[in-house]
Amino acid sequence: MNPSVHVRQGRLEGREEDRLCVFRGIPYAKPPIGGLRFRPPQPPEPWSGTRDAGTFGRSAPQNTMMLALPGMDVGATDEDCLYLNVWTPACDGKRRPVMFWIHGGGYVIGSGAQAVYDGAALARRGNVVVVTINYRMGPLGFLYLADLCPDYPHAGNEGTRDQVAALRWVHDNVEAFGGDPENVTIFGESAGGMSVGTILGVPSARGLFRRAIPQSGAARNFHTRESASKIAEAFLDHLGVAPSDAAGALPEVPVARLLDMQQQTLFKLAGPTGLLPFQPLVDGDFLPEPPLEAVRAGGARGVSLLAGTTRDEWKLLGALIEPDVPSLDDGRLRQKLAGRIPGVDGDALLATYRGAREGRFPTRAPEIFYAIETDRVFRVPAIRLAEAQAPHTEQCFMYRVDWESPLFGGLLGACHAIELPFVFGTWAMPGGEQFVGAGEDAARFCEQVMDAWLAFARTGDPAHAGLPAWPGYDAERRATMILGSESRVEDDPQAAEREAWEGVL
Repeated sequence: MNPSVHVRQGRLEGREEDRLCVFRGIPYAKPPIGGLRFRPPQPPEPWSGTRDAGTFGRSAPQNTMMLALPGMDVGATDEDCLYLNVWTPACDGKRRPVMFWIHGGGYVIGSGAQAVYDGAALARRGNVVVVTINYRMGPLGFLYLADLCPDYPHAGNEGTRDQVAALRWVHDNVEAFGGDPENVTIFGESAGGMSVGTILGVPSARGLFRRAIPQSGAARNFHTRESASKIAEAFLDHLGVAPSDAAGALPEVPVARLLDMQQQTLFKLAGPTGLLPFQPLVDGDFLPEPPLEAVRAGGARGVSLLAGTTRDEWKLLGALIEPDVPSLDDGRLRQKLAGRIPGVDGDALLATYRGAREGRFPTRAPEIFYAIETDRVFRVPAIRLAEAQAPHTEQCFMYRVDWESPLFGGLLGACHAIELPFVFGTWAMPGGEQFVGAGEDAARFCEQVMDAWLAFARTGDPAHAGLPAWPGYDAERRATMILGSESRVEDDPQAAEREAWEGVL
């Protein structure tokens, strides 16, 4: 017999799958279509009878991924996309830890239905409830219109508002799935990690979660109203819509055309700096101030934090968007740095990185560039977030993933997204070994990572018997767990490189 539960909107029927109860395609908000396009999410409508929850809801509209990694297919897409999925050991009223996943993808691609995020292994191994969600992306989720078109006074944070609406739905309903609404961990990677960092600064999300794991994303990525308005102007210009006509025209524009204009905006504005044209907005209302400032001021007081990155984040992203990097020499490297980090002393930064890495890592210009970009975009923001939260919680931890991908003969190193199949226990999926490897070492590493994330979700402390002792993070010792083939703790890893960013980022 299929499992069923009663939530606030009505009864759901899921599926029993290998000792788990799985519910897919649960609406957590009204379909954001028609008059609700570019509007905040609205509560879902109740239904009569029993709603089938056996299949995923459609993913948010998006363009095709540039690189098809294993388990990243998003399936069918549609504007009617605000759905979540639940894996639970039992719908028995017990209060299990809840792990709430926000997918990445640069705020323009991804889905809670991607196979790499299948929650079954985590739920089964840790006796936890796993939730994955969809949210609006690109212009449908992050186009700021308020200063150009008064008819859209709240437009610009729909994607993040969706995430918080899903979090609130889980808080209100997860007990029916055997989960504890008072023990929710939000975790995500890349734009999902950035989303976690952003939610730490959202006042309306306070009390909806107890723990946070931003993976390869922190609290640095946001627009001001000024920068977001410039993005909106460029987007409307590509679209051929005057701001004065936006209220009447935007609800009628086909999704395919919005996606075409999204791509043009990305190509024009992302440029050499890696700017994300579509990302959360400090609007003075929903997100009143930059999230890192809110965290520093104690806005996430008491929230346990586990933050980290991979060692070679930019090697994957550089392969996607910067084909010139392998041919860089020192002169062109300095030019790139000057374009991305205004006012930086390129010679000093280059000398610091080359000197610190000599004898440990390759020091050719391309390798130095990858290392600098990894730190600029990912590692240093994660450190800043940990520094900001550590005084406001007794449980603050940091990690770095050193597990290397065998793809392309190992050229990607410990790249962006390498930890995902290990966090979810999906590394053995078809094609997975090409990206993350296989065999007993991979299986053992997966157990180390899964058990750390599960321990953190249970207690706020990622330590477990399969790892060395894992001290908390503070600005003096800076203890960091290095997760790899031989996991270990290092105090202030890559200290010289970290210090080079003081006063710069």
